[in-house]
Amino acid sequence: MNASAGDLFGLPPEDRTSSSYTGYTRAHWEAAADGLLEAAWKWATPGGARLDLPGPPSHSGVRSDGLEGYARTFLAAGFRVAGAGGKDPNGLLERYADGLDAGTRTPGRDDAESWPLILDHHVQGQPMVESASVALGLRLTRPWLWDRLPSDVQDRAEQWLRGALRHVPAGNNWYLFPYTVAGFLESVGRGDAETARARERASELLERWYRGGGWYADGDGRAFDHYNGWALHLYPLLDAHLAGDERESAHHGARLREHLESFSLMFGGDGAPLHFGRSLTYRFAASAGVGLGAVTGHTPLAPGVSRRVVSGSLRYFLERGAVGSDGLLTLGWHGPHAATLQSYSGPASPYWASKAFVALLAPDGHPLWASPEEAGPSEGPDRVLSVPAAGFLVQSTGADGVVRLHNHGSDHVRPDEGESAADEDPHYARLAYSTVTGPTSAENTADNHLSVIVGGARSARRRIRPLGSGHGDGWGWAASWHLPVFPAGPSTVPGLRVESVTVARGRHELRVHRVLGAPDGARAELTGWATDPDGPVRSLLRGVHGWEAPEEVRAPQGTAFARWATVPRLGAEVTGTAVLVALASLTAAPEAALLDGVVDRVEVAGDTVIVRWAEDGARTRIAFGPGAATATATATATVTVDHG
Repeated sequence: MNASAGDLFGLPPEDRTSSSYTGYTRAHWEAAADGLLEAAWKWATPGGARLDLPGPPSHSGVRSDGLEGYARTFLAAGFRVAGAGGKDPNGLLERYADGLDAGTRTPGRDDAESWPLILDHHVQGQPMVESASVALGLRLTRPWLWDRLPSDVQDRAEQWLRGALRHVPAGNNWYLFPYTVAGFLESVGRGDAETARARERASELLERWYRGGGWYADGDGRAFDHYNGWALHLYPLLDAHLAGDERESAHHGARLREHLESFSLMFGGDGAPLHFGRSLTYRFAASAGVGLGAVTGHTPLAPGVSRRVVSGSLRYFLERGAVGSDGLLTLGWHGPHAATLQSYSGPASPYWASKAFVALLAPDGHPLWASPEEAGPSEGPDRVLSVPAAGFLVQSTGADGVVRLHNHGSDHVRPDEGESAADEDPHYARLAYSTVTGPTSAENTADNHLSVIVGGARSARRRIRPLGSGHGDGWGWAASWHLPVFPAGPSTVPGLRVESVTVARGRHELRVHRVLGAPDGARAELTGWATDPDGPVRSLLRGVHGWEAPEEVRAPQGTAFARWATVPRLGAEVTGTAVLVALASLTAAPEAALLDGVVDRVEVAGDTVIVRWAEDGARTRIAFGPGAATATATATATVTVDHG
């Protein structure tokens, strides 16, 4: 354990008897919550309505950021106190009661305590986000806080919260904020037609966004990321659980159970979640769905597996600088890291990590805490799992605990949005992500990217159109196509498109690309994983058909995992239609072999690629053309890519 985090929070000694993987028990979780809250409250305003944490403000401004500090820490306090049956040794609830009183006296006024009003998302939307945490905190602690408030404070709090019901959320998981506010108001006898409609509208949209397999899109587009666990599953199932609504619990719980079948594999052997998608500064909030599944019983995981995943994630970040010397969560991943952030990230934003403390709703003696830890899903045999709903291919290797996500379906582009290269997001646009690497910055060479260079301009990948995925025993595949868009000159080239297929076996990645409609003088480039050349993780990339000799390029701005990184790159001249085949590997296994000799034969005939694997003689056949995507037996994979 990092000495600073252990000393700052007074964590108890490790328990390697019941927690052989992490050493963490429920007492460690309570101590971590107490430490985070105590450090944050040192920055409270005199009335306690705002926690004005140090640092540059978000685009919402200092007053909104201060409300964010109150609301997000209140969520952690709510889980902490509710899970202890109302025991509040640090007097947290008195502070939050005082802050609620002070913040709602004159909302909207520009002073040290007043909370900003909740308005439409495009006007002053951030308070709507925070209203859900305030409502959940009040609901979790109702017997010890809300029920003891003077009636005038209750009335003022209700009036402020109702702003979330009367204004327009952003077109994504934000609709679950008024849903959560309405659920609280109904739970304290203050429901009406307005609360009912807010819940009905959110439920309608949630059903529309459900794509199957336990996965929701975050809005009408194809954004699949950590918001599934820490928002789209968490809010409705927790609401139903707190209400004792068995029908809704069964409905949402069945979806969470199915979600965890794939999502639980997306944590590395070191406890790290995938570095993929937005709002990554929320860090260990990624485990919220796993904890909620254990609390509600809606999980495919044994209690000891759930415990290993959630405690592994918490420990991973506490060990790696997520908490500064002042006890505050920093803006970044391990430590501070600006490229991980969004414009809405402010000093208190990282405290959405509080959602992980939903695990504390499992009381002492619950199977989550009483069962010995068991190995996590990524710590057993090598696995390859396709997630068709999201267009993902998940690949884990037990020797090093590394998990990789090959992205052929999540792009965070709205349906009404154009495909501008200027808006390319490194946290969605890349071909692959992992638990031990992060994407390079937008100013450096892009890792895990197939680009086409036309007239000196390098293309970007924006909207991702999935073409199918599947898996068999020890292998899997996923495919997609995209329209290359350019930052300079014409934004597109008529007829130009790229089709991409990833086939994973063990630690190896077969990357096959077909470039169609390339103009004269065009060039294709493929990059691999970005890693620290002096670190324990190695990135390899080798062309096996159509590519020139590899080279290594530098990424001086590094990644969230490396201050300075290098990226392997392949290049090829392309005109018209070109089929290109490469092998890639990302490994932390010390004895991992090079890529030479991994395949012993590659045949490319027109639009068909046949690869023979040296180790066992298995064949992979990829045929670009019309037809359904299919996969056959263990020894031979047939992938037919539809032109879409």
